[in-house]
Amino acid sequence: MTVRVERTFEVSASPEEVWAFISDPEQRASAISVVDSYDHEGDTTTWHVRLPIPVVRSTIDVETRDVDVRAPEYVKFVGKSSVFSVTGEHQVEPLNGGSRVTNTFVVDGKVPGVERFFKRNLDDELDGLQRAVEAEA
Repeated sequence: MTVRVERTFEVSASPEEVWAFISDPEQRASAISVVDSYDHEGDTTTWHVRLPIPVVRSTIDVETRDVDVRAPEYVKFVGKSSVFSVTGEHQVEPLNGGSRVTNTFVVDGKVPGVERFFKRNLDDELDGLQRAVEAEA
């Protein structure tokens, strides 16, 4: 099963400030609560993810790469691991002195419980992303 979540939020930060956050793979990783740590080398950022589900007892390495970057408005990344794959898209638009950010995440689980976890928690993760963007800008 695949889980897809799309959410738009508005922030008072300028599109340039939002872009600086959204386009940085390390900033994106730091905004995700289940990412314990990450390593960035070249064009790959490896997220070390800890999922609180019974069948996953260790940290999962998710290798992520930006696959479509159109500065200063759009970035798409993909992440792959043995437990799940994820695709994330962020669209930044100017809006009355601030910005509108449209986010889409698609998670495809490969072990039982992954989709359920993300279905329950992706909205909270997007809340965390919004808070991180606002705090950084």
